[in-house]
Order: sequence, then C-alpha cells, then structure tokens
Amino acid sequence: MQEVSLNYVIQVFDDLDAIDAHVWDELLSRQDAPTPFMRHTYLSAMQRSGSASPETGWTLRIMSLWQPGPQGKTLAAACPVYLKTHSRGEYVFDFAWADAYERHGLAYYPKALVAPPFTPVPGSRLLASSPEARQALLAALRQWCEVQALPSLHILFASPDDLHACQQAGMLERSQVQFHWQNQGWRNFDHFLSSLNQEKRKKIRQERRKVQEAGVTFRAVRGPEMSAEDWALLMRCYQQTYWEHGNPPYLRPAFFEAMQRDMPENWLLFVAEHGTQAIGISLIGLKLDAHQQPEVAYGRYWGALARVDCLHFEACYYQPIEWCIAHQVQRFEGGAQGEHKMARALLPIPTHSAHWLAHPGFSEAVERFLERENQGITNYMDELQAHSPLKKQVL
Repeated sequence: MQEVSLNYVIQVFDDLDAIDAHVWDELLSRQDAPTPFMRHTYLSAMQRSGSASPETGWTLRIMSLWQPGPQGKTLAAACPVYLKTHSRGEYVFDFAWADAYERHGLAYYPKALVAPPFTPVPGSRLLASSPEARQALLAALRQWCEVQALPSLHILFASPDDLHACQQAGMLERSQVQFHWQNQGWRNFDHFLSSLNQEKRKKIRQERRKVQEAGVTFRAVRGPEMSAEDWALLMRCYQQTYWEHGNPPYLRPAFFEAMQRDMPENWLLFVAEHGTQAIGISLIGLKLDAHQQPEVAYGRYWGALARVDCLHFEACYYQPIEWCIAHQVQRFEGGAQGEHKMARALLPIPTHSAHWLAHPGFSEAVERFLERENQGITNYMDELQAHSPLKKQVL
C-alpha cells in the first residue's frame, strides 16, 4: 500500500526487509529511548523464526513515512504494527475489554498492536526523525486502522516522546508499574547493600548464603563468548520453565539461533552450576552505548533444572546487580510485574501505554475505567514508596 500525504509518501509493508536494516537502526538510534528489542534484527528474528507469525496470531505490517528529496526518498518515520488475533504475549492486559466486546456481539480481534512481541520493555515505538514526523506516523496509523476496519490500536510501554504524540492525538493513556534498579555509583555489592535498611540487608544476605551453602556457583558469559552448549542449555531451561507452568514456549529455537548469529553482543548469560553440572540460567539483555559498552540491562528469561532454595533470586536479581555494579551499568530493569522484586531493591517505576478504540461507546467506557485505574496506580505507587527498601533519609 502506498499513499501520498502533504509532506510524506506513506507505505505499508508486510516484511521488515522492505526497509534496509542500517536505515531502520539508524533511525532507532536517534529516538529518546532506543532499546535492542526494536532493532531490525530482533524484530526480523521474531517473524522469521515463526515465534511471532500469522500462525501464532501475530501478523506483521510495517508503517513507514518517506520524505522525497533531490537525492531520493529518506525514511522519516516507521513502526512495526501487528494484527493480533489474541492478547497473549503483551503484558498490558485487555482481556476484560475483549470480553465486553464479545458480550455485546462485537469483534475485538484482530486488533492493531505497536510493540515488540513478548517484550515488556519500555522504549521508543514510533520511530521518527522529528516530532512532526511522529505525529504524521500516528495519524497514518489511525487512518490505516480505520480503513482496515480494525476495532482498536494499542501502543505498549511507550517512551515519553511517543506518549506525548499519543496525548496530542487524543489517545487514552494507561499506566502500570515495573521494578527497576538504578546504579548510584556503588563500589561493590556490599556498598550497595549499605544503602538498604537493616531488614532488607539481612534478608538478601540470608538468601545469598542459602545458595552458596547449597554448593551453587555462577559464571557470567557474554553472548559472543557463549558456547553452543550454553545456547542449548538456555533453550532447554527456557522451554522447561514454560512447560512447568502449563504453557507452550513462545519463542522457537530459530529465534535464539538468530540471536546467537546476528546480535550476540546484546546478551549476557548467568549459568548456575553445582560442581560440574549446570542447573539453571538467567538471560539478560544489554543495551550498548556508542562505545559498545553496556549501559542498561534487562531481565529476560530464566529457568532451572534443579530445585535450590532462593536460586531464582540469586540468578535473576543478585548476580545481575553485582555484574551491573562491576561494569558500571546505569540501570537494571527487572521485567513485568512482581512486588517481590522490591524486596531485592528494584524500585517501582511507572510505565505507560496508549490506546484508541474505534467504537465511541466503548471508548468512553474504557476512558472512565482508565481514570479510575490510573488513580489506583498512583495510590499504589505511593504505597510502594512508603515501603521502600532504602534507608530512611534523616533530614
């Protein structure tokens, strides 16, 4: 599909390869909150591996705006938009909205979703060369949804620039809470512990001691140094975690093969070992700075082949935090939900999504619901802050 607007040529593709990877990634790098999970390679791997495909309820379209010029057209704005036939793998829950539509004899699916699949990491979604281009991209998205008769559009875990554009466009805003760790320049893990209140320090030390006394050790290995056996262990642990919870794994082996081949620098693996036996893993995503040094870490997947008390906390929180301190990483994002993370010194952070519903009556009802829900989130944040694990500041 191609249209011509006042300033841009609008094109919709069904394959990300229609846009050169370097062009896409260069535009991503200029956003207010770029993450590796919006890279061309990552999104392509989701599609080509079959992890996010029409067969699994994710049909990819690429909305793009091109600016004509004397040297040819340049990419002014772009985003992935998925036609979803369900609401799984999103981490912003709208099942109640879908049920309400169904009870009134209306179709909620397929819906339009702008976010990397299975990846609840806040960041830039509407890639644009300017605020004006971002507004034009959002307008094109809305118009396309209307032409396609899609009931709704959802932009999940949006960046501040994205959210500002969505607010200007009159979209509904929804807030949630995640738990992130911020590096305050600590020298080592003990120095970090000294910033916590006595109860939390004691609890963390007890949990770490249980893992150590069980004879478990850890090794950290960056993606480029991961062996074939490390990747195989990761896949085995990842799959087992999902099957233990009664769910088929979202990500297929071909996705991890693409990560190993095409963007290993963005991954860090913690391997838990008992003697010579590997018994668990924790996979961390890494955002790199201009000098290819890690600056943000993201908790992604974990799995264990043996039961050890507190192994999850050590693998998923304490090992990554200790590594972040040693490598001067600014922030560690612990992933979606989970108040238990706060006891491990990951502090509450609001995240935001934007929503458009075509049906006027449902849009008004959802707007009223979100006013109440967002106030509840504000109160929840206040309650969490009152139970901060940090030492009380003496004024």
